[in-house]
Amino acid sequence: MRTFSRGNFAALLVLGAVIMVIYFCLYSADDTNYNFSRSQLTVVFNKNLSDTLIKFHKHEPFVPKCEADMSVADMKDFSSLPDAMKDFLYFRHCRTFPMLLDLPDKCGGDDGHKDVFLLLVIKSSPLNYDRREVLRKTWAKERLHNGVWIRRIFILGTSGSGYEKEKLNKLVREEQKDFNDILQWDFNDMFHNLTLKQMLFFGWMERNCPNARFLLNGDDDVFAHTDNMIEYLQNLPDNDGSKHLFTGYLFVDEKVVRWKGSKYFVPVEIQKSNTYPPYCGGGGYLLSGYTALTIYRMSQSIPIHPIDDAYMGMCLSKAGLSPSSHIGMKTLGLNIPTKEADNLEPCYLRDLLLVHRFLPADMYLMWKEVHNPHLKCNPRKKHR
Repeated sequence: MRTFSRGNFAALLVLGAVIMVIYFCLYSADDTNYNFSRSQLTVVFNKNLSDTLIKFHKHEPFVPKCEADMSVADMKDFSSLPDAMKDFLYFRHCRTFPMLLDLPDKCGGDDGHKDVFLLLVIKSSPLNYDRREVLRKTWAKERLHNGVWIRRIFILGTSGSGYEKEKLNKLVREEQKDFNDILQWDFNDMFHNLTLKQMLFFGWMERNCPNARFLLNGDDDVFAHTDNMIEYLQNLPDNDGSKHLFTGYLFVDEKVVRWKGSKYFVPVEIQKSNTYPPYCGGGGYLLSGYTALTIYRMSQSIPIHPIDDAYMGMCLSKAGLSPSSHIGMKTLGLNIPTKEADNLEPCYLRDLLLVHRFLPADMYLMWKEVHNPHLKCNPRKKHR
């Protein structure tokens, strides 16, 4: 008959205590404690109970459950607001969410941060698998260009509920196994949460990739000529990412939309002023690592806003910084003054930095055409 040593007995007591704590946290009556995911806790049982290990993952801290702020329903005319805006207001105060997929070594670990010259931060949704696949094969391909590294990250929330949500999350997990390029948090990935997504990323960047020199922040349906971006950034007087840079398609004195039928609608209760500070279109903009971290610090004292690109302008304004205009960033699309646009479009795109927006098949085809060595175009003009 096998007997237990004192060490085995002590291990059993510790294990039992841990399990009881987890049980009460998960099933307490008031349901206001911590959300635990299966990936956050690992209990490793060995034949020798004294060697049993309880592992809490370093990069997946337990996150307090964020409850809806029901007091916002007392706001004037709240009942007449669109449902999406109501949902935004209920959870506007929530700043932390469980991380489902992490990339702790994306920037090379302790010795490799400086190797990232341009970090591509691409806003995507679990539903947009086809877009991510095309980008990995075209402008977002991780590579060495002009002697510097381009790295890629997709940032996602979650979509759907129940079986549909789990199905999409499973798809994203499989992508992560193959490509190791996804950051995902457990929040509802909708238009009004783009600002939240951006701030969650900046927080991750501060912890895991603070020395990335420059970032392209863009949507997963833009055509980005990342080779041109490298050349533009390398030609800057200060190109180590330690100085302010925030450039794209500039909006100045842009009016706040008050029409409830628009997805850009913002009620007076969220923003009293009728115009935004200067900002760059959220489809895509370039910024330095210095500016990204400055925006994150400023955001800690500015309530989340439902329009993400306007919120970037607010944070810049608070920091006493200004965005700038770049002629090569076309977030409102490409306006070509010709009836033969299909034949000339590759020549226009060859000289630009970014154009919004493209379907996946068109994106793939256009990338091939722009890089066709036999493409005949007028002499190139460098963008400033």
